[in-house]
Amino acid sequence: MTAEVSITYERVVEAAARIEGGVLRSPCVPSPHLSEICKAEIWCKLDYQQATGSFKERGARNALLLLNPTQRSRGVVAASAGNHALALAYHGRDLKVPITVVMPKFAPLVKQVRCRDYGARVVLHGDNIADARQRADEFVAAESLSYINGFNDAAIISGAGTCALEIFDQVSEPDAIVVPVGGGGLIAGVSLVSRERRAATKVIGVESARCPSMTAALAAGHPVRVSAQPSLADGLGVPEVGPTSFEIARGRIDQVVTVDEESITRAILALAELEKGVVEGAGATPLAAFLAGRLRPLEGMRVVLVLCGGNIDPTVFARVIEHGLAIEGRLIQFLAVIKDRPGGLAELASAIASTGASIKQVSHERAFGDADVSKVQVLCQVEVRGGPHASELYTLLRAKEIEVIARGGLKEIQGG
Repeated sequence: MTAEVSITYERVVEAAARIEGGVLRSPCVPSPHLSEICKAEIWCKLDYQQATGSFKERGARNALLLLNPTQRSRGVVAASAGNHALALAYHGRDLKVPITVVMPKFAPLVKQVRCRDYGARVVLHGDNIADARQRADEFVAAESLSYINGFNDAAIISGAGTCALEIFDQVSEPDAIVVPVGGGGLIAGVSLVSRERRAATKVIGVESARCPSMTAALAAGHPVRVSAQPSLADGLGVPEVGPTSFEIARGRIDQVVTVDEESITRAILALAELEKGVVEGAGATPLAAFLAGRLRPLEGMRVVLVLCGGNIDPTVFARVIEHGLAIEGRLIQFLAVIKDRPGGLAELASAIASTGASIKQVSHERAFGDADVSKVQVLCQVEVRGGPHASELYTLLRAKEIEVIARGGLKEIQGG
């Protein structure tokens, strides 16, 4: 039976009824702040608010509910970088189905810990999803477990499509839906529903430039394996899209674009700062595509961004926020050469404060500084409003005869 026959709009509707009450009907809200930035009417589908932090719950619960009694008693196994594993573990506990998840060794610690907390057996194996899948297949053979693919399974794709059913109930006549793409299950389900509910709505996929598997598949006319490099969008690091997902999506999606790490960083920061939401790299890619200028044809349109996941490691999130501030020129770092005398550092701090900038960190450098022992280098990390504010600060410091050497946060210093 082909994918076109086995996965239909009616199957998605059935899945929605099946998972109702067990999965959050997530909000889809307008964002004035992002609308201004993106020059479009932006709505955000907040699927990162699911109990386990991602849209994966939709397909996971649907798939588990479709198991027969024997399959449920033996349990299931899956290979996942985290979100599919979390969803199966959480709903497996609720439905009393034993869960085994095989994660690549690089899977975020927070996801590993939470899977174990939900009662799943967690096995770490390999460097990517393909390696983890090989180990999962061994469990299928040895223990007769049922394998549930996170993006190429009919029940999973049908469950993912319920996200789009909600979008069309929540947003009147969206012009476009922008969807993260990893293995292809989500965009397959969304595009299937979209073509049924409103054919004029564009469905646009976004991939990490470090793992453009759907882009490669569309170019070749069939799924092909690509090199998957480490990315902030770790949830999209699937080196080959699922054949079933691809067959559904290929004739229904309008475009696929890729985004770089800098754009993903800026998107995570913007969502935290403007929308007060903690969204992981994969979930932030729809906004990243706007920030990178990849979706300019959508300006002026009503656009839904599917923010599909929020499971970012806290330590990574902290680094991303600081790096994002530096990218935007709001966190700068420079060396200031001052006189090594009492009050010298106080004069520097006073000058910085007088411009309204905020000192985050300072440290003296004597051993590796200039041979002139009457002076000392001070490494400063300072928060500013942006490039013009930084330039204002540098100009003031030079006017006070303080030598300034930029280290980061502003590529060029005016007058330097």
